[in-house]
Amino acid sequence: MLRQAFRIEPDATHPAGSPIMTNISNSKKVENMDIKEILEYLPHRYPFLLIDRVLNYTPGKSLVALKNVTFNENFFQGHFPNRPLMPAVLILEAMAQTAGLLVLRNIDKRPTEKSEYYFAGIDKARFRRPVEPGDQLIFYAEFSRMTRGIWKVDVTAKVDDKLVASAELMGVFRSMEK
Repeated sequence: MLRQAFRIEPDATHPAGSPIMTNISNSKKVENMDIKEILEYLPHRYPFLLIDRVLNYTPGKSLVALKNVTFNENFFQGHFPNRPLMPAVLILEAMAQTAGLLVLRNIDKRPTEKSEYYFAGIDKARFRRPVEPGDQLIFYAEFSRMTRGIWKVDVTAKVDDKLVASAELMGVFRSMEK
């Protein structure tokens, strides 16, 4: 059911000419994306690229991504030496990268010198449990809506199917030309 102009629901019927549907109708279901494909869509590089693989992408709906958390991550040196934990802000950054991948893959846009996808806001962020070396973070991103060019994506992070964090994230694709 189409609730708002760009609300996406499973089995929804979209009005002809909807900007989001135009892109979706030409998309194929992508089961996964490797790191090479992720690098095409995200401008982040080591040590700030926090997504290792996309496990599943459903055009116009959702994306599932993975981050293998290893003791070799540079942030574990100081956070915290006696009990290494992944900083919550980096969990949130990985969630934002997952949301960005969902949007950019859906509209089939790659960042260029003249355009970029910007993180625009966070609502309802909650952190439920710590993430430690050896954990495998799975991120679930699902479209919520798009209003005036601002995408809203619901993202959760889980380890062993237990909720680690959740948030509503917003982003916008903009030209950097002056």
